[in-house]
Amino acid sequence: MSAAETDAPAPSLSPYRQIDRDDWSRLAGGLPQPLTEHEIVQLRGIGDRLDPREVAEVYLPLSRLLSLYARATRRLGADTSEFLGEPDATTPFVIGVAGSVAVGKSTIARLLRELMSRWPDTPRVELVTTDGFLYPNAELERRGLMERKGFPESYDRRALVQFLSEVKSGAEEARAPFYSHVRYDIMPDAHVTVHRPDVVIVEGLNVLQPPPSPNEVAVSDLFDFSIYVDADAAHIEKWYVERFLALRDNAFTNPTSFFRVFADISDEEAVERALGYWREINLPNLEENVLPTRHRAGLVLQKGADHTVESVLLRKL
Repeated sequence: MSAAETDAPAPSLSPYRQIDRDDWSRLAGGLPQPLTEHEIVQLRGIGDRLDPREVAEVYLPLSRLLSLYARATRRLGADTSEFLGEPDATTPFVIGVAGSVAVGKSTIARLLRELMSRWPDTPRVELVTTDGFLYPNAELERRGLMERKGFPESYDRRALVQFLSEVKSGAEEARAPFYSHVRYDIMPDAHVTVHRPDVVIVEGLNVLQPPPSPNEVAVSDLFDFSIYVDADAAHIEKWYVERFLALRDNAFTNPTSFFRVFADISDEEAVERALGYWREINLPNLEENVLPTRHRAGLVLQKGADHTVESVLLRKL
């Protein structure tokens, strides 16, 4: 062995496979596109640039992979029940989707719900957002947390854990609170009900947070798979401002909207307000709480400046 060989740096080790966009898109070869362009537009969130090509090259193969994971988990559950001499009691496959405000995780969660439901292994897919587990505004005001809405302490974590525990225990019905983005608050008389589907997708900022103490259960302990949607903070800031401007011209004009006061402000004032909210609330939350959980995900979607996925990190088994 030469001196050059002995001095060569060891290859970097990682628990992830890193797959660039071109290689990942090849996994879509032969897979039929189940969604029309109209359906894709309906699923797209404000500010997202989701198009049929992105769906076909990124999310269609991802949905197939997740369907395979769900099928394999269901098979393992059945084998375990057979080994124990018990009736098969396999429970829903739970997927967590995490990431910053304005990074596009809500659109991705909705898209995966539609795509996974088209695969024969996972025809029944439900989506629950953790917004429903925010404390009501009155309680946030009482606790002095209204300016920290979206931070971990603004959620009823125990209620979320209880909901997911019911899902993973095989309950025939599990109910989650409903959050209105128009009212910017929990609706006390509305719920999202899950009836033991094949897959439950749970989308939210802080779903990969570790437990508050070693004796408590983390939300992610109840996931079978997890996804983190990643992008440079400077890009997310731009998307956040663009989304705020789009909302000002659309949702904020609703007379019942919590943000109705912003509907008639100028472009300059809207940008100033949006940057203030981003830099004082959302960026600190991203840096302190959301981004540090990225390494806990089973798969990371890395987005570029144009909102499209550039590479995929898939945890090795």
